[in-house]
Amino acid sequence: MGLTGCGKSKIAIYLRKYLPIEIISVDSALIYRDMDIGTDKPNHLDLQMHPHRLLNIKDPAEVYSVAEFRKDAYQEIENILGLGRIPLLVGGTMLYYHVLLYGLSNLPPANFEIRKYLLNKVKYNQYFLYEQLNIIDPISANNIHKNDYQRLLRALEIFYISGKTLTSLKNNRLNKLPYNIIQFSILPKSKEWLYKKIEIRVKKMFVLGFQKEVESLFFRGDLNKELPSIRCIGYRQMWEYLEHKTNYEEMFSKIVFSTRKLAKNQLTWLKKWKNIYFLISSQPDIILKQMLKIFKKYKLDI
Repeated sequence: MGLTGCGKSKIAIYLRKYLPIEIISVDSALIYRDMDIGTDKPNHLDLQMHPHRLLNIKDPAEVYSVAEFRKDAYQEIENILGLGRIPLLVGGTMLYYHVLLYGLSNLPPANFEIRKYLLNKVKYNQYFLYEQLNIIDPISANNIHKNDYQRLLRALEIFYISGKTLTSLKNNRLNKLPYNIIQFSILPKSKEWLYKKIEIRVKKMFVLGFQKEVESLFFRGDLNKELPSIRCIGYRQMWEYLEHKTNYEEMFSKIVFSTRKLAKNQLTWLKKWKNIYFLISSQPDIILKQMLKIFKKYKLDI
């Protein structure tokens, strides 16, 4: 695990050269095809030599639920273990990790008619979703920011479909993951180091042709900015730029700001995480040495 910009994928590829592992991507953006530059996917050669499972498995027009991820990740873990190798889960989507480790509430699938109805209400009152959830399920509302439309929408959608609140359904979880797990998190040297790395990464995206990548999605005609794929950081801001709703400088600044905010949210998750080893380095060889020392504690001969 780790914050965006900490080099998780680079480290995973390095580790695979020395350890009997197979990589499973735990990233809600890397699942989409034709979204390579803005998601900072490993390059084609790296992926040929070191395949990442659960990467490029969905078209940007499709929706991929947390429940689907749990099912697919579980299957990939079983497949890798069947080969006599070790699954290494790599990515920064903390909700995916949480659901995989601790189970998932038995929640109803998405309903786009309900979502469309609710989003239409937001046009007239930007806090409609939060206000409605606060009446129906104040406990959930207290745990969701009033501007987090994605989570507010999902909580209300669940109530409209099932008649039950998200809070009440959370207690009814599927089984936890039945494996022995060692958890690591890559942390940055400092906040300043990470922020500089993020800005360099965003600049590199534009040099590599990020605008053309989003334009190809924009002009497909079957996508919109309410889809989870286009709501990914970078794509949403560039989409608004292509709609002439913001200028170039504002768009660039918003991407940097949103990426920093993502890193902050990931750190909030990790501070509360249990049974985890924090590794502070961006050098893959140092990370490998640190991990091997920890493996010895578990008497693992890897």
